[in-house]
Amino acid sequence: TKSYRGLNSIALLTQHIHYYIAGINNVFENGTLDIKDQYSFDFPPITSQSDWEMVLTTFWNDAKKMIHYIENLTDNDLNATFVEPKYGNYCRNIDAMIEHSYYHLGQIVLIKKFRL
Repeated sequence: TKSYRGLNSIALLTQHIHYYIAGINNVFENGTLDIKDQYSFDFPPITSQSDWEMVLTTFWNDAKKMIHYIENLTDNDLNATFVEPKYGNYCRNIDAMIEHSYYHLGQIVLIKKFRL
């Protein structure tokens, strides 16, 4: 939960990645894209181990849901419009989610190395 040299904390980056996973899951479940970049770092503080465990449990459960949704997509689904034409297709958005997650996971790895 602690920032190191002005960098985002590991907890904040974890919540940020989850924000987008949950947003894409909402598209699969409801067909609407309700997330906004401006809110992607706005989370209540984590003040206890149980708060952190809740964040992780929600993260892993939502990641598993996303995996399930993606596994069941057909080629036609992957090429279908993702909510609106301006967002491209499902394949593009899934790829962007993977790249976004790897980018921040790389940051997490570096933060952990800096703190050792």
